[in-house]
Amino acid sequence: MLRGTKIVATIGPASSDFDMLVKMIRAGVDVVRLNFSHGSGQDHIDRAALVRRAAAECGREVAIMADMQGPKIRVGKFEEGKVLLEPGASFILDAKWGSNGELGNQERVGLDYKALPRDVRAGDKLLLNDGLIVLIVDRVVGAEIFTTVRVGGILSNNKGINRQGGGLTAPALTSKDMEDIKTAMSFQADYLAISFPKSATDMEMARQLANIAGEPWQHKPMLIAKIERAEAIPALQEILDASDGIMVARGDLAVEVGNAAVPALQKRMIAMARASNKLTITATQMMESMIFNAVPTRAEVSDVANAVLDGTDAVMTSAETASGKYPIETVEMMAAICVEAEQSEYNRLDADFLNVKFTRIDQSIAYGALFTAHHLGVKAIAALTESGSTALWMSRHRVEAPIFAITPIIATQRKVSLYRNVHACHLTQQGDGSAVLRQAEALLIARSVVSKGDLIVCSWGEPMGQAGGTNALKIVRVGEFS
Repeated sequence: MLRGTKIVATIGPASSDFDMLVKMIRAGVDVVRLNFSHGSGQDHIDRAALVRRAAAECGREVAIMADMQGPKIRVGKFEEGKVLLEPGASFILDAKWGSNGELGNQERVGLDYKALPRDVRAGDKLLLNDGLIVLIVDRVVGAEIFTTVRVGGILSNNKGINRQGGGLTAPALTSKDMEDIKTAMSFQADYLAISFPKSATDMEMARQLANIAGEPWQHKPMLIAKIERAEAIPALQEILDASDGIMVARGDLAVEVGNAAVPALQKRMIAMARASNKLTITATQMMESMIFNAVPTRAEVSDVANAVLDGTDAVMTSAETASGKYPIETVEMMAAICVEAEQSEYNRLDADFLNVKFTRIDQSIAYGALFTAHHLGVKAIAALTESGSTALWMSRHRVEAPIFAITPIIATQRKVSLYRNVHACHLTQQGDGSAVLRQAEALLIARSVVSKGDLIVCSWGEPMGQAGGTNALKIVRVGEFS
């Protein structure tokens, strides 16, 4: 059975070997994530080349996602590498500490984020190390934040800081991110993930920088907004409008809004994105136990399955495949869970169409193809596309027939790797519309997707070869093409 939900896998020390990458792609990886929080620019350039080579070995295209680090809201380093904070103890976060090489100790530690004293006030709750340590702000004096430890534990070098409820003023794009965007465009990353955006302006700035950096290669990436700040929730629709998709980044988001709020927010965000014809990736700790164990917990299996049932386009691994012991097994298990969950989905396509409004011809063709496929029970939908837009609109609704984005454009093949229920096929279009449709039919037969007598719904544009020009729809019975 073809899997509709896509898998985004982060690569790192455990998965940067060519043979390992080939095995992971064959196991089901659709998109490779390069985490720019680690490694140098050259490291990412080398890994991107490795991904392209491994994908070619597998005979398919996978997308590359460059994930920007964003602002470093972290503590500095300690003399002993870590300290043990006891509940009730006093502890100082000092923005000036470390400027002369001082290291942290049991009393205080420096800050990478120098503006933190300006952003907090007495009574604020600060959560460190993904919320495992909780500090209550007593007072702020100059560059020093005096706190009392509410929940203690071991605090080690460079752990992250969140303010419960959000409110930190750090910009989404740092000077490092701006340089990293240039690096990502040098190898034509298909997707650019922006960390900690608070508004549409953050995404618009990132798009402008990416488009300028990609201009020498005539390349424009798709932008994913990582929703991980409390401030992003009320601004979600404007962020969606300025992005091509969102990542439900449940780690930092949970720290800022509370763990209990995240499941409902996940469902709301995925629903809003689909309604806005945008993509969604569900991320963070999906198969966390497989960093060390060959099988996931039942709770992790349910987590992945529920994301699929919510309608996410993709589920994502982080440390599981970047540094874990079982990267291939993680991908295989995720793929199996996705297939099983998809089989139990309830198809409500008619209800989805009740309030749909559109003014574009290509969009109406996309919806017409879905409606026809649903009621005729066709075996496949073939969308002949230049830009991939028709396939994107089709993928926003649940339909049993797989969607094949048939395109001569390699960049489009890679881009649609993230679209739910869309499978990329390369076809160098030759001849008029009828000839190309025959070629598309032959391609699906060769892939054993359809056989003689099956119905296919085909969409295409005339004249052919124009992006956004889809204006035709045809129902084809395989073997009776005329």
